[in-house]
Amino acid sequence: MEWYNKLYISPSAKKKSRRIIWKIKHKAGTIGIYIIAIASNKQNLLDIIPANDVMFLQYPRRDVYVIGIAKGYNEAIELATSIVQEVYEKTGGFDVRAFFSDGSRRRSI
Repeated sequence: MEWYNKLYISPSAKKKSRRIIWKIKHKAGTIGIYIIAIASNKQNLLDIIPANDVMFLQYPRRDVYVIGIAKGYNEAIELATSIVQEVYEKTGGFDVRAFFSDGSRRRSI
């Protein structure tokens, strides 16, 4: 699992963001927390994944590139929307995968 260096964090998750990241890293329970990641399917833009799903064995083996965390599904959708909007404003397109593909923006966790 890789993380974006300048992680997008929803307003209600900001206060406890370090603790949330620690819990995800150590596969501890994170009720109501969602991960925004580059889509696993190249035809989509982003994946919104409940953080508890990452505890299952299938996720550590997959390439999950986390670019944001949110508390609550509605905030996750708002955060994903703002990420896509920012990509569009900076590039004039919707190629989220290419925008975040620069290796210098990643860090392993």
